[in-house]
Amino acid sequence: MKFALATANKGKIEEMRNILSSLGIEVVTRDELDIDIEIEETGTTFAENARLKAIAICKLSNMPSIADDSGLVVDALNGEPGVYTSSYGGENLTAKERYEYLLENMKNMEQKSAKFVCNIVCVFPSGKELIATGECNGSIATIPIGESGFGYDPIFIPDGYKKTMAELSSDEKNAISHRGKALNNFVELLRLSKASGECV
Repeated sequence: MKFALATANKGKIEEMRNILSSLGIEVVTRDELDIDIEIEETGTTFAENARLKAIAICKLSNMPSIADDSGLVVDALNGEPGVYTSSYGGENLTAKERYEYLLENMKNMEQKSAKFVCNIVCVFPSGKELIATGECNGSIATIPIGESGFGYDPIFIPDGYKKTMAELSSDEKNAISHRGKALNNFVELLRLSKASGECV
């Protein structure tokens, strides 16, 4: 069974394709399906936004579609940027400008705890839905370090590490990341659903 990926983010596509292929799942991208649409993310939670994207791509592709919505939740910023992670600080900022804006907002704050959260939603043409969650706890670095990954990786230090996400190899990151955990949980839900004959 092939799955359509709802994301258009190249970093996410590479990460999700790597993880899912290692778990035996074949995926195709929106580009490969010639689907070029802007999906408005009007949800107030990660799960709601992921569901909106999965439903839209499922309808257009007539394939089971996997969408994720994820973001950074910073305790000292009352949960920001949260569902607005990708637009934090303004729509036209680069990824570097976004994490610099976040660091500026935290400049005088002692509390550094944060977590990455990911919700995966898979919608089937039959209407069946699977929802999985993953989290990666950690803290915000004082300065950005590292060249790997994308987004806020250069300023996020996972619990148990002295390096930022951007200093980890892709294998190291996938083993502990919020997206990696959510995708593993999704694959387990898919396995159980298939075994019970529910997945069509």
